[in-house]
Amino acid sequence: MWTAALQACRGTSRRHAGVTQVLLHSRLALPRKMGAVTSDQTKTFDLSASFKAYDVRGIVGESITAEIVEAVGAAFVDVLELEGQTVLVGGDMRPSSPEFSKAFANGAATRGANVQLLDLISTDELYYACGALNAAGATFTASHNPAEYNGIKMSKAGAQPISSESGLKEIQARAEDYLHAGSIPAAETRGLIGVHDVLEDYSRYLRQLVDLSGSRPLKVVVDAGNGMAGLTTPAVLGDALLPKLPFEIIPLYFELDGSFPNHPANPLDPENLLDLQAAVVEHGADIGLAFDGDADRCFVIDEKGDPVSPSAITGMVARREIARARAQGEENPTIIHNLLTSKAVAELVEHDGGRAVRTRVGHSFIKAVMAEEGAVFGGEHSAHFYFRDFWNADTGMLAAMHVLAALGEQHRPLSELGREYEPYVSSGEINSEIEDKAGAVERVRVDFAGEDVDIDMLDGSTFTARDGSWWFNLRPSNTEPFLRLNAEAADRATMERIRDRVLALVNG
Repeated sequence: MWTAALQACRGTSRRHAGVTQVLLHSRLALPRKMGAVTSDQTKTFDLSASFKAYDVRGIVGESITAEIVEAVGAAFVDVLELEGQTVLVGGDMRPSSPEFSKAFANGAATRGANVQLLDLISTDELYYACGALNAAGATFTASHNPAEYNGIKMSKAGAQPISSESGLKEIQARAEDYLHAGSIPAAETRGLIGVHDVLEDYSRYLRQLVDLSGSRPLKVVVDAGNGMAGLTTPAVLGDALLPKLPFEIIPLYFELDGSFPNHPANPLDPENLLDLQAAVVEHGADIGLAFDGDADRCFVIDEKGDPVSPSAITGMVARREIARARAQGEENPTIIHNLLTSKAVAELVEHDGGRAVRTRVGHSFIKAVMAEEGAVFGGEHSAHFYFRDFWNADTGMLAAMHVLAALGEQHRPLSELGREYEPYVSSGEINSEIEDKAGAVERVRVDFAGEDVDIDMLDGSTFTARDGSWWFNLRPSNTEPFLRLNAEAADRATMERIRDRVLALVNG
């Protein structure tokens, strides 16, 4: 389908540096009316419904359309001053992604950027391409959202994140201006549009970072959820492009299908892990891996079919990255973790000679702190994992490879190995739907006043018992009427007592 979409915009083509360059028909190089707005030039365009804090996301045909995307592509070039430079554009398996990629490329080329279409890519493939090619880029994906959604994740050159604090608001405003005007003025020299496949280079690069060739044989079940891991897993862990590794890969839902016919591509919801858990037990597998729709997050299942928490994965990968960095002469390698990961992460980092830095939730914050601190690795409770060797960007596949390496270099089962990294009991994230979120937090604060508790306000409110026996965090959602609770304690009885006490206050 990608080839068909590209054919619609091809004019004369030529080869340049091993990449097909495509010069669009001259009629597209002129300022032109945009179909969505020609009938009403007085209409005001507000893209706030789809522009979020870190990306663009909306319902196809409503808050995100080809006309909107074309304007965003033009605005992207303007705000980042990319005229005459290369812009990378790809997308996931959602039905609208090819059309949107073409529209974004059109807008970007109109404003003078040279576009390389990356075709079907995972989000971490975009980060790889932006880093390895030192170019800004965008990919069309709505991650784990339902089929009716699509969106845009954008990066600057070097895989630097773009958020509402670093250019996204300006891109929104410029795109709204173009939509209101009904046309995009052409740059003096229109950009070329070409095609560049990065899958093999991406796969080879990841294999250079984690050598899995010496692993003991492992049986691995992978649930791609009909998302992009169905393309990247055979390339990285299989033998589709590179030599075979000592793994037997058992695929679940590798067919790329943006309608998600089997289950939503959101492994954060335990319901969506049930098929993988059953398959791991049925096949007697050593490990199960579940990826979200754009494959930038990875969840892990042990041989018994039980989930291994993202905090445990953070600790496991942190230990490997600390050891590698210290072997290369780096003293006190820095590990980033958000405030909702288990306190076991910081304890392990300090024990292994690293330095733990706690940060608020959110990939733009993590990436910024990664860069500021020169951190080798960062992890979040939501299964986003960040690597200095991957331009401080998050990649589910590289995290999975570290777990496979940790499992494959020793002979214990994953359930036993994982216990080293999960000494505490967690509640998981519990959402309470409540309008007066501030009032609910204040009730909790008053109830715990006078007790031997410290409270910090890094991200929401974190209450920590001074004897170290428990902690919990309350965070209000910025976009929904939810107050989110995460609690952890030294034992289950204490965790449940604290959890139930807080929930009673919140919902009281």
